[in-house]
Amino acid sequence: MDFIVTIAEQGLIYGILALGVYITYKILDFPDLTVDGSFPLGAAITAALITRGMNPYLTLPLSFGAGVLAGICTGLIHVKCKVRDLLSGIIMMTALWTINLYIAGTANVPLFSQETIFKNDFMKRVIPDSVSEYTTLLIVLVLAILCKVLLDLYLKTKSGFLLRAAGDNDTLVTSLAKDQGNVKILGLAIANGLVSLAGCVFAQEERVFEISMGTGAIVIGLASVIIGTSIFKKMTFLKATSAVLIGSIIYKACVAVALRNFEPQAMKLITAVLFLVILVISMERKKKVNKNA
Repeated sequence: MDFIVTIAEQGLIYGILALGVYITYKILDFPDLTVDGSFPLGAAITAALITRGMNPYLTLPLSFGAGVLAGICTGLIHVKCKVRDLLSGIIMMTALWTINLYIAGTANVPLFSQETIFKNDFMKRVIPDSVSEYTTLLIVLVLAILCKVLLDLYLKTKSGFLLRAAGDNDTLVTSLAKDQGNVKILGLAIANGLVSLAGCVFAQEERVFEISMGTGAIVIGLASVIIGTSIFKKMTFLKATSAVLIGSIIYKACVAVALRNFEPQAMKLITAVLFLVILVISMERKKKVNKNA
């Protein structure tokens, strides 16, 4: 049972990250590698603030805001400096490595003795003892659903429709007298805000900040998006954002099961192989769909 609960917790935390990757990968068609830097950015800010006595709940909006700024910077590099999308993300990801070190003060910050959103006096009073062992899962579930619902609501607004149009049809955005560049910057800002928020939650769940914790975050995000959108493509009643969250849980379950049969140091190799398999399967499905069409 503990194994399943841990998978669900990790899957939902990375599900928030996957929602951000969904915006850049599926909606904007923008290969944003900033994710590997904005994920630990949220964790670095969280570690720095909590160790200085700040209320852990305030780290959530502040981490989201920091991610928004990182996304804006990536967007400005791409739109205003005319740098290619992939290179823009690489530049920002590289810069964030140093920024994260400056914010946290060191490459590793333990939070074991600090209060977090999962472990504090308020939670002890609110959560009954009978379900106290599931406190982390309940909080992560609420945060993931809240992010999903707010993103769904946003995508139904005029700004949300413009965001979708920017990825599908550039000329439509221009014909509506809107600046396509500004729409992309907004999309990158929201996406990296969600990724940074995921980093904030992850650091508090793991009770530590580690400078390399963002390495491979984009792979996890992409795998979750591809799994979710591929498996549940024909289920029209299920929103894409819900599919992404479920895809993240499935991906973490696959990794966890694989790690049970291999050494821990094989994790990166397992992740890479699993991601390759997912990509190959998704490409084969696309080929079959095109042939049938």
